[in-house]
Amino acid sequence: MATTIQVETFTLDEPYAAVHARMLALVDARIADDIDDMLLLGEHPPTITCGRKTDPANILNPQNIPVVPIERGGDVTYHGPGQLVVYPIIKLIDERRDLHAYLRCLEDAIIQMLAEFNVEGFRHNLPDKNTTGVWVAGNAGKAQKVASIGVAVKRWVTYHGLALNVTTDLSAFQTIAPCGFGADTMTSVQDCLTAPADSLMSECVCLLQAKLRL
Repeated sequence: MATTIQVETFTLDEPYAAVHARMLALVDARIADDIDDMLLLGEHPPTITCGRKTDPANILNPQNIPVVPIERGGDVTYHGPGQLVVYPIIKLIDERRDLHAYLRCLEDAIIQMLAEFNVEGFRHNLPDKNTTGVWVAGNAGKAQKVASIGVAVKRWVTYHGLALNVTTDLSAFQTIAPCGFGADTMTSVQDCLTAPADSLMSECVCLLQAKLRL
């Protein structure tokens, strides 16, 4: 990734549908080479998104939270305040056309960012489960998921991306079975720290941008 990569942001005031449409427009612009590689990042209002492999049984009790089918891979997840969402709009060229390597790059960036807080992130492999994302050792050593990853590609331009729970209200995950796991599988950066960090969201934004090398 170029060090001068453009970054655009969105806020909690913007409906999910508006940000989604903006992302798709940026993808088309990148395909046409009207823009360079870029990141679109911010926080969504409460929204449940369903990837292409969503099991309807994993949508438990959405209450008043919108449920939105989208193009990315994977199952169902929750977005909301306190969660940093990053959509890399990246044209994969030549040897970069390896989606597994791309996913590993996203995971590596999050793992390196967590290390700045002295938190050990790792990949987690379970048979018959989609464990893409970044995990940490939670209570009693149980693996808990701090970041979810689900991507899509159009003419070798990436979109969708990663969702890092920073100060997320984890009770919201009780509305679903995130990626087929129990809600207690999810954790946040804040819950991993021994003491609260001031301006944690802004720190994560800056660190993650610095670690992303796509």
